[in-house]
Amino acid sequence: MPHSHLHLDPKVREEARRRLLSAKGHLEGILRMLEDEKVYCVDVLKQLKAVEGALDRVGEMVLRAHLKDHVATAHERGDVEEIVEELMEALKYR
Repeated sequence: MPHSHLHLDPKVREEARRRLLSAKGHLEGILRMLEDEKVYCVDVLKQLKAVEGALDRVGEMVLRAHLKDHVATAHERGDVEEIVEELMEALKYR
């Protein structure tokens, strides 16, 4: 990792962690739903959509923090090209 000296803001990290733990709980709930042969497809889809939304919001939080804390200051550090390439690589998977 070329930018190991750059770190996620502790407040953002803790909020992301809290939200992911909540999403994990929802995922576990979906798994329990699927153990019930009477579960309705649409109920599962709704819960999956809720988890996807939660994951998207965490991704947005982390991206915003990265843009604000690292991308906006890349010129000062002299690593603009590396930061841009790193971000482009990360966004390929979104």
